[in-house]
Amino acid sequence: MQAPNQAPPAGLPVWLSFLMAAACGLIVANLYYAQPLLGPIADSLGLSRAAAGLIVTATQCAYGAGLLLIVPLSDRVENRGLIVASLVVTAAALAVAAVAPSASLFLVACVVVGLGAVAAQVIVPFAAHLSPEAQRGRVVGNVMSGLLLGIMLARPAASLVADHFGWHAIFGLSAVATLAMALALWRLLPRRQPAAQASYGDLLRSMGRLWLDTPVLRLRGFYHACGFAAFSLFWTVVPLHLAAAPIGFSQTQIAWFALAGVAGAIAAPVTGRLADRGWARSATPIAMLLMAAAFLTGLVHTAAAGTQVAVLLLAAIVLDMGVAASLLLGQRAIFALGAQVRGRLNGLFIAMFFVGGALGSSLGAWMYSVGGWPGACLLGLAMPVLSLVVWLVHTSRTAPQPA
Repeated sequence: MQAPNQAPPAGLPVWLSFLMAAACGLIVANLYYAQPLLGPIADSLGLSRAAAGLIVTATQCAYGAGLLLIVPLSDRVENRGLIVASLVVTAAALAVAAVAPSASLFLVACVVVGLGAVAAQVIVPFAAHLSPEAQRGRVVGNVMSGLLLGIMLARPAASLVADHFGWHAIFGLSAVATLAMALALWRLLPRRQPAAQASYGDLLRSMGRLWLDTPVLRLRGFYHACGFAAFSLFWTVVPLHLAAAPIGFSQTQIAWFALAGVAGAIAAPVTGRLADRGWARSATPIAMLLMAAAFLTGLVHTAAAGTQVAVLLLAAIVLDMGVAASLLLGQRAIFALGAQVRGRLNGLFIAMFFVGGALGSSLGAWMYSVGGWPGACLLGLAMPVLSLVVWLVHTSRTAPQPA
């Protein structure tokens, strides 16, 4: 159902879908800049190495809170204004982070950045709303490829910039870029006033009902929680493995490895086109098998360090392809459930797999410490295999459907 002053979507121009993709990538990258720089940031601000983990924790917890408290507003508040306001606040917080003289002020800025970064999860359902059903998979795939590139590029970009200009520079540069993006979106995005008139409290209360009453959301959330757990495990552990003997990569070399791994993001728009043609059901297990194959590839051991790096790079690309495909298929499935609830469904979906990612990172670091690289790969392999088992059980009990 469209708002009274809106016509059905006629199609999203290609240039606008790429602008929204760039915006998503730029926004979500802000969540990850600090991760490879915890050591220098802690030393500069007088934090212990143990307490430095609070930087990542504060940002991620704030992002999780924003998914549940801010994203639902996209089903009630005019979307362009909500996105732009979030970006302006984020730019201000990044500027504070770049010049913060104390750890406490830096942590406060990180919390605000985490809250503001949920604007990306307002843009994605906004793009779906602007697209007709026949093109929705392609458009969402294009936008999601930008978001995935932001996740994958943030860490190596932060490392490279910090190597040359210091850790403050990446936050300052991102503040300028985020503010410029806010101005571009204000000028170029159309307005979208949702039809829903429910109060903010009613929106929040409805999220529990949506989760209980929407099996597609629960299934897709579980599938991608497993996939994102595997993704987070791999990218938490592989830098440690690359830095250790016999490979012995420097931080800059690890950054270039991560940059090469982003080739897997091409799977999102390709998967979107397949889903638009009605192949979402077949593509789902393929995405899971790709993720499993990545960890099996990672277990291949060669004596030559150069060959081992090539094997790991292949594993990274295949894993990223599977994760990108899984994410796109999940979002397309939940966006098909209705325009009036897309914001809340997307917030719940992202929150579910966000928990999986946090679990994957923590379990990966622990497993690497006790079982080395083979142990971490076996644990990573178990995650997509678990999602595949659930998919097989579900499909064996139900008639064909998008989930």
